[in-house]
Amino acid sequence: MQPTAKTSLNHALLISICTPDFKGDEATESLAELARLVTTLGFKVVGTQSQKQSSTKKVNVLGLGKLAEIAHLTGNKGEVSVAIDESLDVSAEQVDDTPFTDIPSDNLPFACADVVVFDCDLTPSQLRNVENQLGVEVFDRTGVIIEIFSRHARTKTAKLQVEIARLNYVAPRLRETSCGDKERQMGKGAGETTLELNRRKVRDQLADLKRELVSVQNEMKGRRTQRAELFCVALVGYTNAGKSSLMRAITGSDVEGENKLFATLDTTVRALFPITQPRILVSDTVGFIKKLPHDLVASFHSTLAEAQDASLLLYVVDASDPSFRAQLDVVHGVLEEVGVEDSRKLLILNKSDLLSAEQQQALMEEFPEAMMTSARNKADVSKLHKYIVGIAQDEMIEEEIIVPYTAKGIIGEIRSSMSVTKEDYEFDHIKVTVRSNAIDLARLKKRMLSL
Repeated sequence: MQPTAKTSLNHALLISICTPDFKGDEATESLAELARLVTTLGFKVVGTQSQKQSSTKKVNVLGLGKLAEIAHLTGNKGEVSVAIDESLDVSAEQVDDTPFTDIPSDNLPFACADVVVFDCDLTPSQLRNVENQLGVEVFDRTGVIIEIFSRHARTKTAKLQVEIARLNYVAPRLRETSCGDKERQMGKGAGETTLELNRRKVRDQLADLKRELVSVQNEMKGRRTQRAELFCVALVGYTNAGKSSLMRAITGSDVEGENKLFATLDTTVRALFPITQPRILVSDTVGFIKKLPHDLVASFHSTLAEAQDASLLLYVVDASDPSFRAQLDVVHGVLEEVGVEDSRKLLILNKSDLLSAEQQQALMEEFPEAMMTSARNKADVSKLHKYIVGIAQDEMIEEEIIVPYTAKGIIGEIRSSMSVTKEDYEFDHIKVTVRSNAIDLARLKKRMLSL
């Protein structure tokens, strides 16, 4: 199934499948996060249900009793025979056996739910069975995330990456038309069924998209190569941790920052502001989330390459979110998967303005090497700017350069691309002490030899 957000699908009922390996606080936090994902799609969450199962791999992901209950809450539109007393006044508070304080609730009847969302991945047959049984559109977690990515992709690269992930998700969920295997193309012979034709179209689309993506990725690689001689900082972290707001604060840019999941999907690169010499680049990368679909991790490998090439990684977390420690584990896991392991790192405890003084102190005792910040606090932004510049300076080389007065334009170029710490004007030359990276210094020396 390809998830499509229709205007008629306004009210969502969330389903959590609790297993021996997925239960308790972990299930609670995951379902609350699913509510935020669904809200990002524009749906209104009207309640939640949970089902204990030994596994999510069963043909019928829901038991018959729970299925009948949910069928009642979605208007009895499917094949399930409802065994619940129809006179029962079913409200959100009465049947919601997994309450979540951060899921909106206005006591709307669950019968208003016209879409059901599972907090797990469903196989194509599981999804088809539940849709037939309930008679409403059904999403799984991966389908929701891919739909959000599809809506928020802006650049050509992100659109290609997301479309590849979407087609990989859609392909096994394609279904035969009502005519089934009897329908043949062109009306004669043993031609392809509609399903076979659609699957072949998807395969062809994927092949074309992958070829186009390789070409775009080569261009991106070329741009990264041009930036390789500059000190680069990458902001990484969980979605909605405040990376874009922090990026805007330290670069003075207009990078989009919204209080919603996956507001940023496209890597943005800006120079640190106030400008330094040499320039320091800052990149804002796509946010991570628990159970990020594998196809999306693979698709965004080139986007995350900004983190691979960075001289410094800033791990940004929302310190006001009690679950940020688990979110940080997710970030570590994804970065390890794409090969980012040995870069220099700094943990940024962001959104400190939402914490009390006692909470801030406790976190700094727990994470003594971290930096407590708020993108809204100019003093915090200045402190982070100073830290980044200090790290960049530590990696630079200091050398003394002799520039003859006859060398026109050299001093101007040095001042525009290097940090000049000292200038002495001698009889026939200028003695300049600079700090810069090895590549720029080598290039300057080579040019001086040709004078």
